[in-house]
Amino acid sequence: MAKPSRSQKNSRTPQVKKTQPKMKKNRHIGLKIMIAIVGFLCVALLSGIGIFFYYVKDAPDLSEKKLDATVSSKLFDIDGNEFEDLGAEKREKIAADKIPQELDDAIVSVEDRRFFKHNGVDPVRILGSALHNITNKGGLQGGSTLTQQLVKLSFFSTKASDQTLRRKAQEAWLAIQLEKKYSKQEVLTYYINKVYMANGLYGMETAAESYFGKELQHLSIAQTALLAGMPQAPNSYDPYKHPEAAKERRDTVLYTMLKNKKISQENYDTATKEPIDQGLLPLQTDNQERKVADNYVKEVIAQVESKTGKNVYTDGLDIYTNLDTDAQNKLYSIVNGDEYVQYPDKDLQVAATLVDSKTGRVTAQIGGRNIADDVYLGMNRAVNTNRDFGSTVKPITDYGPMFEYEQKSTGTMIDDAPYFYPGTKNEVKNWDLTYQGRITYRKALYDSRNVPAVKVFNEVGAENAAKFLKNLGIQYKDIQQSNAISSNTETQDGTKYGISTEKMAAAYAAFANGGTYNEPLYINKIKYQDGSEQTFENKGEKAMEPYTAYMITDILKDVILKGTGTYAQIPNLFQAGKTGTSNYTDDELAKIPHLGSISPDVMFTGYTPHYSLSIWTGYDKRMTPITDASSNIAQEVYRELMSYVSENVPNDDWVMPDDVIRSRNELYVKGSSAVPTQPSYSSQSSYYNNNTSYNQYTAPSSSAQVQPSVPESSTVAPTPTPSSSSEVTPTPTPTPTPSSSSSAAPEPSEPSSSQTPPPPEESVTPPSSN
Repeated sequence: MAKPSRSQKNSRTPQVKKTQPKMKKNRHIGLKIMIAIVGFLCVALLSGIGIFFYYVKDAPDLSEKKLDATVSSKLFDIDGNEFEDLGAEKREKIAADKIPQELDDAIVSVEDRRFFKHNGVDPVRILGSALHNITNKGGLQGGSTLTQQLVKLSFFSTKASDQTLRRKAQEAWLAIQLEKKYSKQEVLTYYINKVYMANGLYGMETAAESYFGKELQHLSIAQTALLAGMPQAPNSYDPYKHPEAAKERRDTVLYTMLKNKKISQENYDTATKEPIDQGLLPLQTDNQERKVADNYVKEVIAQVESKTGKNVYTDGLDIYTNLDTDAQNKLYSIVNGDEYVQYPDKDLQVAATLVDSKTGRVTAQIGGRNIADDVYLGMNRAVNTNRDFGSTVKPITDYGPMFEYEQKSTGTMIDDAPYFYPGTKNEVKNWDLTYQGRITYRKALYDSRNVPAVKVFNEVGAENAAKFLKNLGIQYKDIQQSNAISSNTETQDGTKYGISTEKMAAAYAAFANGGTYNEPLYINKIKYQDGSEQTFENKGEKAMEPYTAYMITDILKDVILKGTGTYAQIPNLFQAGKTGTSNYTDDELAKIPHLGSISPDVMFTGYTPHYSLSIWTGYDKRMTPITDASSNIAQEVYRELMSYVSENVPNDDWVMPDDVIRSRNELYVKGSSAVPTQPSYSSQSSYYNNNTSYNQYTAPSSSAQVQPSVPESSTVAPTPTPSSSSEVTPTPTPTPTPSSSSSAAPEPSEPSSSQTPPPPEESVTPPSSN
């Protein structure tokens, strides 16, 4: 091959020299990128370190007092007096040398198996949890060590939204400092003595003695595993209330012990076969006083958690409630003794809610009679919506919407005549199986006639009725024609749909205060561990026009004065209210031997300008009926409590609003077409008609010998198909003496109570659905 010439060599040389700068340039870019990445990581690391120390500089100081103390919350009444400390008095501490090895093994196995290897923070656990959370769609896995959990319980909130980067940094810092100061066994001992164990109990030794009547060292492996697994979610793993979940959690703990070689296969098999309730004792309460407000406390806890997300058992809150201790004690005495009301037996139940008419504050509440000593935060019938409130719904479902949207007058005439639910063959029946012909809305409501109520509901429309109810905090998933005289609903969704004494007291309070609705409020202030405070008060939502509230109130005064609620009369007190009674179906009546009228539920809701009080009575076994002899107990409980709470407040009457006109005894909305052409206007209350004044009427006392009234009744079967109900006017109480010598003249066209036909021997049964 010929050698290249000089010119050829010269022509090639520049080509080789051109590639060298490009390669060097690429190497420089790569180096710069690497330097940039390293620099970024260094900056990020330094920034992270800087942020970490910036966060931890405000971390609380380690305090043995806080490590040792319970984190229960204290409850205070409306006057600032402490009335409950959730679990602080129920605590048995255990010394480190008394803790059985099986408990240490169980806790470490299920909560932090590297506990004895890390220094308070476990990077391996954190990375593992992060990887698990990224790659798995199941529940999130936490990276906190036992030491961090102890720090969280002792110094911080357990609310999920409070787990900020700042808080996690401080938590990690304190965990490291804690393990420098205390041994592993001391940390574990603090944890064992601090954790919440459900049912107001703190510490595992307390739980062992309360649940099994033994010290920790004498428990079986299965029982030890149960207690070791509870702190993750104590209420969810409560063996009394959730035995299946408790067993599943216990067996998980046992499996981790087997996996970590802390127990043998034989021990594992034996322990998992042990029934979850083996050796479990009935819970005992050592504080009789706490029973008085047990139901109220339950609602306080629920409202704190719903409004703040805080855990009252682990966040150490000072909770200032709206509880009126005097009223609560009085209510408890009325419901649980025979001094004020004569109860037919120990099984008849009573539920009641008292609210401040102006603010919606719940000042007293009780959810049952004769509650067993071992019940803690038990069933609260006062907030349950599974029973029928009968005709107490008529003011809020029928006549309220009619006055609000149609601006009819209380003197509007309506035909009380045979009537069927539109579109059905189901007849609506009145309590006496008769009809009174043309009567006013006023008489139809205070005498609780069913036919007019259903007609009013259908005229105003289900949509308007539902809208009016929603403004009062009451909903039905699907409102039916039968809801004109009943609160029955197929769907409850917890307590979202239907009616309770809590909901009814709050709804009627809107009538009492001129049309403003306030949600039932149990708490007014919370003080947190960091010294901050949060207050709670209702702003109030307009539920109806003032004229609607006043017109309903004016009629409901007559319910107590001369209608179905005469047993609720209180001397010298301006008040209004409504009775309600449910009934049985034909099939149910056939199964219950009885004479006379019987009902599963009897209610009364009444109010003054200051308080609204709703009472329910009945038996937990719905097929045990309320008879004529005890049909007035709801009114009597109301009378006794309302008399007591009204002693120290002014006896105010309602002031007629400017948009209402009174003509004779009836009320009209100013400017509406219903106003008479030449009315005889008056601003006088109906209490002052017929030559007599209300404050001279005398109510029967609890010891007065009064003939028992016959209960009204209303549909009760939980079906969306319309049913009927019946209302019975009670036998009148002794006629009060008017201020003048002339006797009170009855209203024209309205028969007096003494003219009322006697009730049928059996309750009227709603017709079957089509």
